[in-house]
Amino acid sequence: MYRSYSNSLADSHSPMDVQSLIRNLAQDFVTAFNTGNYDQGAALFAPDGALMAPHYDLAYGPKAVERLLRQLGDAGYQDLRLETIRVEFSADMAVEIGRYNVAIRQPDGTIQADRGKYVRAWRRLGAWLIVADSWSTNLPLAR
Repeated sequence: MYRSYSNSLADSHSPMDVQSLIRNLAQDFVTAFNTGNYDQGAALFAPDGALMAPHYDLAYGPKAVERLLRQLGDAGYQDLRLETIRVEFSADMAVEIGRYNVAIRQPDGTIQADRGKYVRAWRRLGAWLIVADSWSTNLPLAR
């Protein structure tokens, strides 16, 4: 029989509190990215947190994440929108699953819309921090 893990740390927040907190932190990330405050977005990552963006190298840690976010911004990524669909958590770990939309300004000035899904793992290290963030597009491959 499955029994939920329970300790004082896990019981210190109700499920709705954790879900709301993760959803709010996701929107903080969006705001930081959309306003070009890449350091604030990167500050949401754990010291060994990983950002895995399609077509870019893996970034580990807040400084590398900040560089990658800046690269994405410089490559024309803008107007990021996240929709958190589900948050599951136990003790000091949480998984966020959702959908994203982002506009990508092309070199000729046109805007390409991208949409897809993402999964983000959070860990409570005093504060909730991202330990892994990965997304993939729903758009068909360019041929």
